[in-house]
Amino acid sequence: MGSQARSDSARVVLDGVPRVHFYEGEERCPEDITFPSCLRAYLDSVGDSLGCKHAPARQSESRVACGYAYLMGTSGAAFFLSWRPGWRLDNMAIEYMSADSEAPYRRALESVGYAYEIVRKDHGRDNEAYFRSRIIESIRDCGRPVIAKGVIGPPEDCLIAGYDDGGDVLVGWNFFQSFPEFNAGVEFEPSGYFRKRDWLKDTWSLIVVGDRYEPPPLGQVYRDALEWALTVVRTPMPHGGRYNGLAAYTGWAEDIARDQDFPTHDMDVLRERHMVHHNAVGMVAEGRWYGAQFLKEVAANEPALAEEVLSAASCYEAEHDLMWEIWSLAGGNGMTDAHVTALADPGARRAIAPVILRARDQDAEAAEHLERALSK
Repeated sequence: MGSQARSDSARVVLDGVPRVHFYEGEERCPEDITFPSCLRAYLDSVGDSLGCKHAPARQSESRVACGYAYLMGTSGAAFFLSWRPGWRLDNMAIEYMSADSEAPYRRALESVGYAYEIVRKDHGRDNEAYFRSRIIESIRDCGRPVIAKGVIGPPEDCLIAGYDDGGDVLVGWNFFQSFPEFNAGVEFEPSGYFRKRDWLKDTWSLIVVGDRYEPPPLGQVYRDALEWALTVVRTPMPHGGRYNGLAAYTGWAEDIARDQDFPTHDMDVLRERHMVHHNAVGMVAEGRWYGAQFLKEVAANEPALAEEVLSAASCYEAEHDLMWEIWSLAGGNGMTDAHVTALADPGARRAIAPVILRARDQDAEAAEHLERALSK
């Protein structure tokens, strides 16, 4: 249970909830996919850390080598790619992983043995009062942070670590809390936690994590995760006109080569195109890298699957490297106007499109190895 920095009728703030944020070059590995990162930090905060072999102080009793990789694998985020024609900024939202939008959250939480409830807005109730009551109940009565979508910035996951003024102010960590385009009116606690008033309009939903139960055996978790990975990779269109898995690479490659989508006279449009493309590259690069680490853990724990699973991991590592090749073809990994202009160049985009398709082929080969592993 998290400790309380100050507790009275109006304010309860949990001490020591780990910060979640986009990678800043520090010692800890990148954790840029918001839900697995928030769940990893949540587990740390309630004293149930999965640990990480790369962290300075790894818990010796941890049953996995890297908690974030484990949650990337069990949620399916390690194997996910979505692409909807029209350069949609929500392409990387993991709720589009399948027709069941709750699946990645449920699977990750089940893999660590936690009950949960997803609380969404309802037209038939006072949502602010209800959200506030659920947040206060979790933080004040149970000492547990709440995972929320939004609060600051896009509807991405963040951690609510406390509240003030009876819930008028939410306190916690958000990936976008330092972004000037999103943090107007946001204040900060001495700890670095954000303070946000008038929060409901920017809050899409809550994940209220409940009691812990004995998680499934690792062998079962790993096999379920591999089966889920195949579903994620091979289901082409679970949401209407939105491509998923292998089909998403094809849609992405087609769009990146379409010159009329990149009007050189309109920097605002070009910035948006670049952001959607950059997010896709980052999703695949980070997802497949951690997917490879997850599969190495599967191989270590399930010797009968090791040969095929390690072959799949090699495909994912190659795919990760292809994403860095894509970045290099348009000025490197960055989001400055120079990067935006570089991507607008038709020659660069025509060079990028076949690399995307090579990545798709690596993804398809990895799926074949996973299917053969499961057949054993």
